[in-house]
Amino acid sequence: MTARTKARKRALDILFECDARDVMPLELLDERVVAADPPVNEYTAELVRGVAGNIGRIDELLTTYSQGWTIDRMPAVDRNVLRLGVFEVLYVEDVPDAVAVSEAMSLVRDLSTDESPAFVNGILGNIVRNKPALSA
Repeated sequence: MTARTKARKRALDILFECDARDVMPLELLDERVVAADPPVNEYTAELVRGVAGNIGRIDELLTTYSQGWTIDRMPAVDRNVLRLGVFEVLYVEDVPDAVAVSEAMSLVRDLSTDESPAFVNGILGNIVRNKPALSA
């Protein structure tokens, strides 16, 4: 498992916990950085900060592309994996889109429902296809 794969999993853990505890992501991230048990990788912090800083736009896109699913209706794992994936696709220049989608798929395959990989792949695939218009 690569360092960035571990960082993504840790970022997912933090975002998922924020949903469960109704805490702000930056607050929980700060707690985790101070506790350093386990230490928070710099890429984990970048992901959590990036999702938190762009959550309005990310959730707007997820609502647009999820066809019939509201953000609140999505399983928490799927919702937060999608947030990470959209952030990486649209805002992290040194991560190829295919890698961002593949990593998201791996997370939901391991941690969510049997239907989740197709759902996540469909949404992220559409966002990647429309990236030029979305980034403008």
